[in-house]
Amino acid sequence: MEHKLSPGPLLDSNGHLCEAGYATSLVKTYDRKAIKANGLRIKEWDYYLIYNDRFGIALTVDDNSYMSMLSASILDFTTPGETTVSPIGFMPMGKTNLPPTSASGESKLAIGKSEFTFTVQEDGSRRLKGHLEKFKNGKPFVFDVLLTDEPQDSMVIATPFAEKKIAFYYNQKIIGMRASGTVNAGGDEYVFDPSESFGMLDWGRGVWTYSNTWYWGAGHGIVDGKVVGFNIGYGFGDTSAASENMIFVDGKAHKFEKVSFNIPKTADGKDDFLKPWTFTSSDGKFEMEFEPIIDRASRTNVVLIESDQHQVFGKFNGTMILDDGYAIQLKDFLGFAEKVKNRW
Repeated sequence: MEHKLSPGPLLDSNGHLCEAGYATSLVKTYDRKAIKANGLRIKEWDYYLIYNDRFGIALTVDDNSYMSMLSASILDFTTPGETTVSPIGFMPMGKTNLPPTSASGESKLAIGKSEFTFTVQEDGSRRLKGHLEKFKNGKPFVFDVLLTDEPQDSMVIATPFAEKKIAFYYNQKIIGMRASGTVNAGGDEYVFDPSESFGMLDWGRGVWTYSNTWYWGAGHGIVDGKVVGFNIGYGFGDTSAASENMIFVDGKAHKFEKVSFNIPKTADGKDDFLKPWTFTSSDGKFEMEFEPIIDRASRTNVVLIESDQHQVFGKFNGTMILDDGYAIQLKDFLGFAEKVKNRW
């Protein structure tokens, strides 16, 4: 039985999680001042992914205390291919002032002549605007996107780390918002139509341990006239109190238990990310095959900091079981699954 969070502060007077578990909204109050860990260990980000069956963008504003980052990607699912540019800033130490909640406020960061602004507007819609000075062929990346129709339920999890009590991860995934707007990426224009384009938010605040590996996957789209989505993952600390695995149908969450990412291997035992994967769940509610299209791979290794990221976009085929036992069949349903290893 997975534990559902109750309302209240996220951290106690010792900087430990008051409660570990999941919810379908931000019932816990995050306060950066309540953190007792070294300030260099605090990591905060807003990550948006917007796509349809032909193309997509990924946008990040990130404050990892010792470094800040803007990141923009253009994803071409037809050709296929991707371009990512991520300018870095140094030692922001929380001065980015990212909001303590995803429900209001403005996430804004400028690095050099590039700037992103993510704003929650009075009507609850989300306006994403910004530019990178140089993206592709010496030309900029400029975007103005509106996300509306936020679902009533989202995936929220408060996760401790077994090896360090003052480490934690507080995370929300909002999946299946309607997306409209335009993007100009290196001279190429892309237009999002809300009838076929959707956006998701990965909102993360926490204190992380130095070395960890996580697995995350998500997708959203239309199935039988309904807005359908899912969130799957593990590796974000000690998830014994609850997993972050949920199915969404027209804004309502359906919880399920543990999931396994079965990534194929090469002959020498390395992950073979562009071969077909499978996913299985402990309760049989999420059984999928996955056909990769793009591996958005990034590797950094600088002195004590190392990151090896593989965000693989592709098509899911299989069955999701809702709380009432109803089975939803996914066929060539576009989404992603990733494996990320960090020393940070």
